[in-house]
This record gives sequence, structure tokens and C-alpha cells, in this order.
Amino acid sequence: MTNGRGADGSSAADPADGRGAADEDGTADRDSVRVDRVMDGLRAFGANYTEFTRRFATWLGLHSTDAAALVEILYAEDQGAPLSPARLSERVSLSSGATAILLKRLEQAGHVVRTRESADRRVVTLRSSPDIRPRAMAFFGPYSERMAEAMAAYPPEEIERFEQFLGTLRSTMDALLANEYENGGPTPPAS
Repeated sequence: MTNGRGADGSSAADPADGRGAADEDGTADRDSVRVDRVMDGLRAFGANYTEFTRRFATWLGLHSTDAAALVEILYAEDQGAPLSPARLSERVSLSSGATAILLKRLEQAGHVVRTRESADRRVVTLRSSPDIRPRAMAFFGPYSERMAEAMAAYPPEEIERFEQFLGTLRSTMDALLANEYENGGPTPPAS
């Protein structure tokens, strides 16, 4: 679709289907296929991560949106940058009103607490409750261990290049969302 694949799912530059325009040595074809494989891998990883979050929700007896918000709160805390309700709203793509309702559910379930840690007492900081952290660690522990093992197989220079690559993809997507997709998407072609 958007990664150079034809309607039948084959690569637009697949030499086997006779549609690809290649350099004499086939470099363009190989590059196109490689890009398709990387994009497919990123899509599949994202889908698997979403599935982990869905299963975490089921494991805790939460709605998937509530679990996704809880994961964002836990992750931000782990990074030393706890979220405010407004920032959480952005991270989970909900309105401020819907985020307030979601936070009320998470507080009532005993998963989240709101604190006032800033000198500006109006600023609310979201923290995970003491009882949810061990449960989250129990659920995501195997995931974290296996991901660390998988990445340990690569030298630091490759991981650094991959970080740069992902950073470039993320900033590209951020720019698209802020510009071309700001109002839901590009203007549809005239029919």
C-alpha cells in the first residue's frame, strides 16, 4: 500500500512480477524490497506491542485504552519524566474530558495517584500506585528480558544507528501528523 506494494501485496519493484524498474545490477529492486521488509517489520512490531498492551488490559481486567494509559504513565515514570494529565491526553489521543474520566477509573481501581509535586500547585503529576508497579513488572518482565537479550546480540554501533534510524522515522511521522494529516489526512483526490 504505502510501502511500494501492489494491490496483490507484491512489491512494486519485485523482479518476479516484471513491474520493477531496476538498475542494471538490480540495486533499485533490492533496495525497494529491503524497505518493504523493514516497513513490514516495524508494522508487525507495532501490532505485537499493541497486543501486549491488550493482554495486559485483560490480565488486569481493564479496558484496553485504560491499560494503554497506565503503560504510558509507568513508562514515563521509569524515564524520570512523569506525565501530567494533559501530556497523557496527547500520548493516548484522547480529549481532556475523556482523559479525566479515564484517570478517575484508574484512580478508583487503585492503579494511579495524582500528586502535586511542582512549585506551581496547579500542576498535577500522574504516578502509578505502589500496588500496580509490581504487577506491571511481573507482566512485562519477560518482555523486557527477552528484548534486552535480543538487542544484546548487536554491537553498540548498530544499536546507535538503529536509534538514529528510528528517530528519523519518528520525526518524519511527527511532521506528517502535524502538517499533512493535521486535519485528519491529505485532501482526497478529485473524483
